[in-house]
Amino acid sequence: MTASSTERSTLLAALDGQRRHVLGILDGLPDEALRRPVLPSGWTCAGLVQHLAVDVERFWFRAVVAGEPAVMDAGPEHPWRLPDDVPASDVLDLYRRETAAATAVVERTAVDAAPAWWPEDLFGDFRMDDLREVLLHVITETACHAGHLDAARELVDGRQWAVLEG
Repeated sequence: MTASSTERSTLLAALDGQRRHVLGILDGLPDEALRRPVLPSGWTCAGLVQHLAVDVERFWFRAVVAGEPAVMDAGPEHPWRLPDDVPASDVLDLYRRETAAATAVVERTAVDAAPAWWPEDLFGDFRMDDLREVLLHVITETACHAGHLDAARELVDGRQWAVLEG
């Protein structure tokens, strides 16, 4: 195994841990609870997962890294809002599909490969130079949102992903 493939595997393992956290903290919640806002901002657990599927996994890996910006046309207009006719379980399945597709992109891309497409109109001078930077960004964003889901789940039914003993 080369140093580059070891680095990619290590970064992907860290991301997979956060992905499991996102799905694990929501395990067992009924549709109603996944759709119910519990914070004053009004976001829902299902809406946050849809955001992770579309704006994070699909956008960064399939559009930016793989150069398929057209995949963004297939997503919801407002990823944070779940339409009434979409079951929350469909959003969890979408997240699973997008993470699998993203993993396939990561596995076939060198960590030092430049993005195949960059949305100049969205970011101005800001730029990520390679897959490594994209992976670190997505790990950070996913971990941050996993923490949001921890708080939401605890407010819904008291369940905690990890309890620290002092």
